[in-house]
Amino acid sequence: MGQILLQQSGITPEIKPQLIAVCPFQAIQEEADGLLTINAGCRLCRICCKKFPEICKLQESAPQIKVDKSLWNGIAVAAEISGDAIHPVSLELLGKARELAAKVGHKVYAVLAGKNLANHAETLRAYGADKVFVYDHPELEHFRIEPHTNVLEDFINSVRPSVVLIGGTPGGRTLAPRIAARCRTGLTADCTVLDIQENTDLDQIRPAFGGNIMAHINTPNHRPQFATVRYKIFPLPEPVRVPAGEIVNCALPADKLASALQILSVQTKEAESGIEDAEVLVAVGRGLKKPEDMVLIEKVAAALNARIAGTRCLVEAGWLDHKQQIGLSGRTVAPKLILCCGISGSVQFAAGMKGAEKIIAINTDPNAAIFNLAHIGIVGDLYEVLPELLEKIGKKG
Repeated sequence: MGQILLQQSGITPEIKPQLIAVCPFQAIQEEADGLLTINAGCRLCRICCKKFPEICKLQESAPQIKVDKSLWNGIAVAAEISGDAIHPVSLELLGKARELAAKVGHKVYAVLAGKNLANHAETLRAYGADKVFVYDHPELEHFRIEPHTNVLEDFINSVRPSVVLIGGTPGGRTLAPRIAARCRTGLTADCTVLDIQENTDLDQIRPAFGGNIMAHINTPNHRPQFATVRYKIFPLPEPVRVPAGEIVNCALPADKLASALQILSVQTKEAESGIEDAEVLVAVGRGLKKPEDMVLIEKVAAALNARIAGTRCLVEAGWLDHKQQIGLSGRTVAPKLILCCGISGSVQFAAGMKGAEKIIAINTDPNAAIFNLAHIGIVGDLYEVLPELLEKIGKKG
């Protein structure tokens, strides 16, 4: 790409206003000291270089230094503890890591930090990690960003994995950008699809621009490659029959365990069962005409022993609680059955529920995107279909 440099010695008082006016993006501006500079508005259209070739010079960028990919090997998962167990998203990522590693002949690694980790390390081994790197220390009992980042940095410097997958939890979202910055590499957040090429470049796919496009992101010149993934985007794998992974105990120097954050007390919040834990969901969207009609949805949910969920528009309208929202800005769900009523099926919504075992959709538009995901599609008005469904459920019990 390069950048445009201005030869200040050639800018006379007569040329200065002409130079400022020539840029269609107002990128050439006069500073307080009278000198002209080029701001971030420059689009490298090079009009100024053509009009004033002796003043405006294009400086080409230095060639990109490519990383030696052979020095980076392995698919790693930064495991997380939730309560008294490994967070399910870490196990889901281990399943995806096994899939990716099999394509390129790499090992699967898990890195775990905390206190009294023996049982947790065995869990990671049981779910297919070839090596579990354990940083067991009292100072790591609670998540604090500085020491936990130091743990991951120490692991990366020692093992040099090609890919590092991190759960899209509050802790993971805090940790991932910090460790990516330390490694001077990129990070793709909230990936919905992951694949890997033969040269170990990770294909990272996620919705972008409000879900209007699916961005396909590669990091060909840097290692490791970082990606975060939300809970329930990938299926929970089956444990391996005969775990053969190795547990490697690691340690950090005392100064790396220090933190400016001190934990004074911990209050355990009572666990809540949300829509992400439901086996059956009734989801509703713009097809519902008024909030009073939620009564119909509640009757269907009661008949199916289901929880009610919905799209962002109903949450913003105040018809549903934000905890009931499905999608990229809401919750990710993977129930056994989801009944989608009056939902068009935007990319944002689809990314949050495409892992459902059975999807039934009701929509008046035969071309609605939700039908591309649905196992059973019903073209019709939810106000006509749902009463008939309730009648049939009542007859069959």
